[in-house]
Amino acid sequence: MADTCGQVLLGSGLTVLSHPLMYIKVLIQVGHEPLAPSLGRNLFGRQVSQLPGLFAYAKHIIKIDGKAGLFKGLGPRLCAGSIGTIVHNMALIILFLDRILNYQKTYLRTKATTKEMIARSCATIVTHPFHVITLRCMVQFIGRETKYSGVFDSIVTVYREEGVLGFFAGLIPRLLGDVLSLWICNLLAHLINTYAIDDSMSHTGEIKNCSQAVTGFFASMLTYPFVLVSNLMAVNNCGLAGGLPPYASVCPTWVDCWRHLSREGNMSRGNSLFFRKLPAGKMYAVDQKRFF
Repeated sequence: MADTCGQVLLGSGLTVLSHPLMYIKVLIQVGHEPLAPSLGRNLFGRQVSQLPGLFAYAKHIIKIDGKAGLFKGLGPRLCAGSIGTIVHNMALIILFLDRILNYQKTYLRTKATTKEMIARSCATIVTHPFHVITLRCMVQFIGRETKYSGVFDSIVTVYREEGVLGFFAGLIPRLLGDVLSLWICNLLAHLINTYAIDDSMSHTGEIKNCSQAVTGFFASMLTYPFVLVSNLMAVNNCGLAGGLPPYASVCPTWVDCWRHLSREGNMSRGNSLFFRKLPAGKMYAVDQKRFF
């Protein structure tokens, strides 16, 4: 119990610190580009047209809403993080998981990964309604709406307008992304630790921890399209300007959203907050207008 409380407190602190970054990332994911591109240089020193990066975007938000505006949607996100940590830890220690997995004859690593997958999935399903509310609170910045103003009021609004299913908009691609990321990360780490790292080497523990971090980053890059599609579906056609054209096409299912982004070549939109090159032939909304 003490460990869980410590994890909740630590997670809450990290959530507060990282919230402005996630806020800006979400606005970029839905296609909100309030600042015109400018000339800059890429990593190789070549002059290119660039969309505003993290700091320019943050200054724009502060100019409109003040510094407190960078923390819009923090309440439901803190709820999601705290509840998710508790559910995840409870799922790991419940005895029936061991009974379900007793039939497996595979390696302990596979069994541990399966347990972690189930625990993460449980936490994701339970906290997804708060995730949906968090995203919608953030996206309100685009149309200056106040539809989602608090956790409880937002719960009532979602239920009244969309029913129970509204709380789980974008859940499937999020679950798929989490599961794939976990298995890719653990599989690559296992291969590296087994075949590329010799136990007789010095600092073997540090090297294995480093390989886990590297494979985790690689897995998150591979599964980023699932994160993007999930976030877009969470706000799609919910009555907010950020969930409607020109920022987002109305998509009946997450598969349609995936296909639309793929056709546009926007599957990595929002993945980077720096050196954001303006793709040739793409259009972005600026002050309710369109430019090439």
